[in-house]
Amino acid sequence: MKPFLPFTRPAIDEDSIAAVGAVLRSGQLASGPKVQAFEAALEDYVGGGRKLRVLTSATEGLEIALAVAGVRCGDEVIVPAMSFSASANVIARLGARPKFVDIELGSRNIDVRGLEAALTERTRAIMPVHFSGLPVDLNRLYAFATKHGLRVVEDAAHAIGSRYQDRKIGSFGDLVVFSFHPNKNMTSIEGGAIALTDPREIELIEQHRFHGIKKNADGEVDVLFPGGKSNLADVAAQVGLDQLRRLDGFNDRRRHLAGLYFEALAEFPGIVLPERGDSGHSWHMFQLLIDFAARGTTRPAFQKAMAARGIGIGVHYPCIPALSYYRAKGYDAERDYPIAARVGRETVTLPLFPAMTDEDVTRVCTELRAELG
Repeated sequence: MKPFLPFTRPAIDEDSIAAVGAVLRSGQLASGPKVQAFEAALEDYVGGGRKLRVLTSATEGLEIALAVAGVRCGDEVIVPAMSFSASANVIARLGARPKFVDIELGSRNIDVRGLEAALTERTRAIMPVHFSGLPVDLNRLYAFATKHGLRVVEDAAHAIGSRYQDRKIGSFGDLVVFSFHPNKNMTSIEGGAIALTDPREIELIEQHRFHGIKKNADGEVDVLFPGGKSNLADVAAQVGLDQLRRLDGFNDRRRHLAGLYFEALAEFPGIVLPERGDSGHSWHMFQLLIDFAARGTTRPAFQKAMAARGIGIGVHYPCIPALSYYRAKGYDAERDYPIAARVGRETVTLPLFPAMTDEDVTRVCTELRAELG
C-alpha cells in the first residue's frame, strides 16, 4: 500500500537540522545573532530597500501592523470575506470592525470593485490577502487607498516569493506581512515578518514585539506603552535562514506541480479550478470547488473517503462572516458575500508541497476521479 500523502509537508533538510543543533549548543536561544542574520537575509531577498522585522507569527504581525498604521477602537478595516479567520480576528482584537468585501470566484482574492461600497467615514485601512500566493490587483487597490487616505496592510501570509508585475511582494507598498508557519512555502517553525520602510514605524514594531520597551543611549530601559512579546527565537531564525536559501527552488517546484494539476483536471466535469495566474504566482495551495450537495454527499464524507484512499484533503478556508463569532456580530454570509459563502462551502485543498513527485499528482487525480465518478 502506498504511503499516506498529506496535503502539505515542510521540507527540512539535514543541513538545517545540524545548524539548529549548533544554535542549541551555542547557548543563545532567544533573539540574537541569528534573528539579525535572518532579517538581513530577508531584506536582501525581498529587495526594494525595504526593512523586515521578524516575529513569532504572521497573526502577531498583522495585529501589530494595523496598530502601527493607526487602527484604533471604533475604526473599520476592509478585508476579504474569505480567508483564514486571523485576517478578521486581528481587526476585532484591536476593537475595530472588519468591513468584509466579497471575493472573485477564480482568484479567491478580494474583489476590488467592492471597495467603494465598503468605504465609510470610519474606514482607516484595507487589508487584502494574496490568496494562495496569487497577488491582488495592487495597482487598483493602492490607487483607491491613496484617493481615500487609507493605509494598506497586505496579508502576504501565502505570498513569500510571489511577484506582481515582476516585483516581489513586499519589495514595495505600505506594510506587508509574511507567514513562516510550517504549512507555508518556507517555514521558521512558527514565525512571520513585516516589510516596510518608515524608520519610526520600524521602531514601533520593535517596541510592540518586546513589551513596549525603548532603551536610551546608556542602555537604560523605559516602557512607552504596554507592548506584547512576539520576538523570534534564534533557533527559529536559523531554520528560516536555511529555508530562505531554498525558497525559489520550492516555489519553482510548486509552480510545476500546479501545472500538472491543471493539465490533469482541465476536462474533469463538476469542479471549479482556481485562477492560474502567471509565473509570479507562488502556489502556496491548490484548491478545487466541488458542489457536494449536488453530488449527494458532504465535504467531511469526501475527506474521509479520500483519506481511505491515502490522500489528505484540507479545507482552506471557511467564509469568515459565516463563523459563529461573526454571525453573532450581525454578518450574513449568504446574503452579503455569496461568492465567499460558496467558496467556503465547496473548497477543498489538494496535496501540494515541494517533495511531491509528478507521480504523486497523477495519483491524487486518479483517486479524485475514482471518488467523484
